[in-house]
Amino acid sequence: MTRSFIVLMLSSMIFAACRRGGEGSGGEAARFVFRKYADGRPNASKRMPTRDAGVVLRHGDGPDSCDVYGAREAIAFEAGGLYYMHYDGAGPLGWLACLATSTDLVHWTKRGPALRLGGAGMPDSKSASAPWVYKEGGTWHMFYMGTPNTSPPPDRVPSFPYMTLKARSSSPEGPWEKEYDVVPFKPTAGTYYSITASPGCIVKLGMEYLQFFSASIYDELHNTKRTLGIARTNNLDGSWHVDPVPIVPLSEQIENSSLYCEPKDSTWFLFTNHIGLDDRGVEYTDAIWVYWSKDLNHWDVNDRAIVFDTQNCSWAKGTIGMPCVIPVGSRLALLYDGREGTSTSHMGRDIGLAWIDLPLIAPSE
Repeated sequence: MTRSFIVLMLSSMIFAACRRGGEGSGGEAARFVFRKYADGRPNASKRMPTRDAGVVLRHGDGPDSCDVYGAREAIAFEAGGLYYMHYDGAGPLGWLACLATSTDLVHWTKRGPALRLGGAGMPDSKSASAPWVYKEGGTWHMFYMGTPNTSPPPDRVPSFPYMTLKARSSSPEGPWEKEYDVVPFKPTAGTYYSITASPGCIVKLGMEYLQFFSASIYDELHNTKRTLGIARTNNLDGSWHVDPVPIVPLSEQIENSSLYCEPKDSTWFLFTNHIGLDDRGVEYTDAIWVYWSKDLNHWDVNDRAIVFDTQNCSWAKGTIGMPCVIPVGSRLALLYDGREGTSTSHMGRDIGLAWIDLPLIAPSE
C-alpha cells in the first residue's frame, strides 16, 4: 500500500514513443504511451486489453461517516450468490475495513465498518484495513493490515510499519473476532520485508497455503522499494514461513496481489498495482500490472504487462489503485480505485470496475 509521501529529487518524467495495443474504455483500439521513469525503474512493454465500466462505489455516504474522506483498495469475493467487498474507508477516526455487498458488482449496499481500531498500544491502533478473506470448513479467516502510525488528521493515511494481523468469523458478513495471539508474519529487519509485510491473496497448493504479500524496504537513500513475497503455512490459525527471496526484485516497485488461474492452460495471472513517479518525483499508484506463470513458485519479470492506467480509464486521470479480480461468466471483473480528475492524492478516491474477456491470454505485444 503506497501511503508514504516520499519526494524524490529527480528530473521530470518523459514519455516514450507511442505504440499500438489494448483497447480503450469503449472497446476500440487505442494508441498507448509507455512511460519512462526518471529514476530508471522498470516499465512493462506489453498491454492486456481491458474495458472500463466506470465508478461503481463512491465515497462519502457510508454508515457512521466511515468513508467520508475516501474509499479505496477494494477486495471482493463471492459467497452464496452475493458479492462481498471490503474496502478501505477513510473515516473520522482513521482508515478501516468497510463492507459493501452486491448481486452484480455494479450496485453496492454499504454495510459500514467490518473492523474497529485496536486499543492504545495495539498494532492496529491507527488502522485496521485491507483484509483478505479465506474460507476453510465453517470458518472465515481474515488477514488484515494493521499499523500504529498515520499521518495527521483529518487524512490519517496509514504509515509504516504495515503488519499482517488476523481475525475470524463464522460468516462472511462478520462479526469478526480479532486474534492478536496469532502472528502470521511481520516486518523483519535485514529482509526484503523490513518495513512492510502486509496481507495479500491466498491460494491453496496441495496441502499448503500460499499468501502473496506486499513487502518493502528503505534503501540506502531512504527511498522505498517494493515487491511481493510468498508466505506459506499448513495451518491458517498458525504462523507462516516467509520465502527468503521475493517473487520479483524490489526494483519492480509493485504492491498488493490478486490471482486468477486460467483453466484452459493452467496459467496463473497475478494482478498488482505499480508505483510510478509524477513530474515532481513524487511516488503514486499509476497503473495495474499483471504477471503470468505456469508455476506459482516461479515468476519472470519479462512476463508482465500493463492492464489498466489513466490511458484506458474513463474517469481517473491521475491515480489508479489496487486491483482485485473475480471471474464472472465469460469475463474477468477488475475492481480498482482512483480519483476523478488528475489528482494523485490518497484521499477522495472511489471504486471503479473494468472487464477483461476470458479465456485470459498472455499478451504478446
